[in-house]
Amino acid sequence: MTTEFALLLTCLLGGLAIRESMLAAAVGVVLALLLAAKDRLHHFVRSVLTAQELKDIILFSAMALIVLPLAPDRFMGPFDAINPRAVARLIVAVMAISALGYLAMRALGARYGLPLAGFAAGFVSSTATIYAMGERVSRQPAMMSGAVAGAVLSSIATIIQMMVVIGLIQTSLLTALVWPLSLGGLAASLYGLLFVWQKDAVSTAENAGDDIGRAFNLKSAAVFAGLVSLILLLSAALNAYLGARGMWLGAALTGLADAHATAASAASLLADNKISSAQAVGPILIGLSSNTLMKAIVAFKSGGVQYAKRIVPGLVLMILAVWVGAWLG
Repeated sequence: MTTEFALLLTCLLGGLAIRESMLAAAVGVVLALLLAAKDRLHHFVRSVLTAQELKDIILFSAMALIVLPLAPDRFMGPFDAINPRAVARLIVAVMAISALGYLAMRALGARYGLPLAGFAAGFVSSTATIYAMGERVSRQPAMMSGAVAGAVLSSIATIIQMMVVIGLIQTSLLTALVWPLSLGGLAASLYGLLFVWQKDAVSTAENAGDDIGRAFNLKSAAVFAGLVSLILLLSAALNAYLGARGMWLGAALTGLADAHATAASAASLLADNKISSAQAVGPILIGLSSNTLMKAIVAFKSGGVQYAKRIVPGLVLMILAVWVGAWLG
């Protein structure tokens, strides 16, 4: 059907060129590239991709291009706490993170692929990354070291993002938090690198051939999104019944779902001169601490005791370094 589709698209591009000549030219170039790469694409699909990988690509495309755009983008349910679009976006993010780790393992092996994928995926969601790595470990325990390294290194991305968010909103607050966040990132880096250097379990995984599991698990991604939604619902219920009992309680509740939201809120209050710089530091550290607690729970839920007992010390070390940095500062 290649020739027939090319003829049809050429006709449609001619019509498009009447009103959108630049767009038609761009699409025409893409069409020409696809036709030129036809043989290579066929070889890739038939010889490189497995049947399961092809199904996973189709499933991910359906979630990202059909389910996500059609999900209502409004808050609903009890206390107006759940946004279906945000839930769908979180499911797609977990699937994408898991797939990124899968691709990294195919390209670089478990020892280096998973840590690099974990660090990169942490910019999407560190909590989701820890969950995705735990799911992979639960299916393939031999990849424990690489998955733990990727999970811990994803927390560095959380700290980097938090510094960027705070710096964009209120530079003076970033100055006050340089020491705590820098020490926390350093602690997470050193702990994660310890597992990158471990060769025992990783070597076993790399010698296992091409059996590196599936790119993602839709059911597991949905379970994680449900867990986060439950936390948001609980937070909304507590706020509704207890009211605003202080910024620290609100920071702890918000941090369970997203540490960056707590940081942005405190920085915005400081920028509006509603609180002082000293008053803004506490809620941010509380939010980061509760978010770390959430990560520990997620690690136990997704990867079991063996995975969690390797993740939790790194998280504890990171958050202790943050609080020590705040005390020194």
